Amino acid sequence: MLLNSKLENILFLDIETVPQVSNYFDFSERMQELWKKKSKYFLKENEKAEDKEIFQRSGIFAEFGKIICISVGIIFEKNGERFFREKSFFDDNEKKLLMDFNEMLKKTKKIKMLCGHNIKEFDVPYIARRNLINGLKLPYLIDISGKKPWELKHILDTMEMWKFGDFKNYTSLDLLTEVFNIPTPKNDMDGSKVADVYWKENNLQRIVNYCQKDVFATTQLFLRLKSQELISQKNVTFAKK
Repeated sequence: MLLNSKLENILFLDIETVPQVSNYFDFSERMQELWKKKSKYFLKENEKAEDKEIFQRSGIFAEFGKIICISVGIIFEKNGERFFREKSFFDDNEKKLLMDFNEMLKKTKKIKMLCGHNIKEFDVPYIARRNLINGLKLPYLIDISGKKPWELKHILDTMEMWKFGDFKNYTSLDLLTEVFNIPTPKNDMDGSKVADVYWKENNLQRIVNYCQKDVFATTQLFLRLKSQELISQKNVTFAKK
């Protein structure tokens, strides 16, 4: 059981990613060829790598996608009441976004742990890979390549916590928020819409808002999994970019 005194050492986070280009044919010929090879492992009959639905899945692979938003949050107490402060790093320029995020990790000495939903499988590896692709040095908390499971105690994964050691399939944050009566972060959009909102609507702020909701929902889920009271929505604040 995590002691209450250590909640302030956890950085809750979530990322949003999109394909690097707006459609398959904007990839270079070489990247088109490589995406065909990559996607053939999950294509169904009559599906093609250039199909819109298939192409949008390229955003979940660090080799073909990019990060457009990283939202983070911390829990703190004031006058015996629990609060949550959020901040988002977002930009069309992924390298700038990552540099700002890395600098925050470097400067904020209080952060000892990271928490997210499916963070071990997706968020942390994706951030690490995109840092390297952009020629950036990995922050200590993100540099987990080759680490043994017992060396990753600083990464708290709410999906893994919910498994209790079993090996069932992925359990979504949306499902768990419903199960635990936590307000859903999917009331405006879900992950399948992010690419269109970014490339067609050019509405990065809408994606940022969605990402921030995911972070808060993950935080609430973490507290539920630790049998602790939820944080009131009125006690959520947002730091300026």
